[in-house]
Formats: sequence, C-alpha cells, structure tokens
Amino acid sequence: MAVSIEDVRYIAALARLRFAEAEEQRLAEQMSTMLEYVGQLQTLDTTGVPPMSHVLDLVNVMREDVVQTRISREEALRNAPDADEAYFRVPRVIE
Repeated sequence: MAVSIEDVRYIAALARLRFAEAEEQRLAEQMSTMLEYVGQLQTLDTTGVPPMSHVLDLVNVMREDVVQTRISREEALRNAPDADEAYFRVPRVIE
C-alpha cells in the first residue's frame, strides 16, 4: 500500500506536526515501506499458533503490597538536599 503525501499531511495534522516538503516525501516512502512489511506479515500462516498478548508467559510479576509505616515529614525533609520549613525546595524551572 502506497502512502501519499496527502496521507502524511493528514496524519501530521492529527498529530499537530508540520514537515517540510522533502520530509513529507521521505515520510511517505518510509511509511509505505513499513506497510509493505506489515503486508508480508499478514501472508504468514498462523494456523495452530495460539493468540498471545506477550511473547513471554508472564502473569503479574509485581511483588505483593506490604503495609509499612511511613516516615515522618521531618524525617523526609531531613533527607532532602534543601528544605524550607515543611516543604522541599527545588531549583526554579520556570523563568
């Protein structure tokens, strides 16, 4: 399936992106190539292959939740590199 420049512009508009004409052409070619690969995958015989959501057979590998006592505000602030009374002080990020 060939992706046209109009397709690229439409997708870019949905993503609120703008590209130069040369980039649009390159993206159209790259997207067409990707869709060709997908087309090749669709021709594979998957008879007898069970559907899966993940390659590995893993189920909930997270640890169990453990109730623990929390540290006090004073202890948390004591571990901070910089604090001001009851707050963490962080470097300014907005001018």
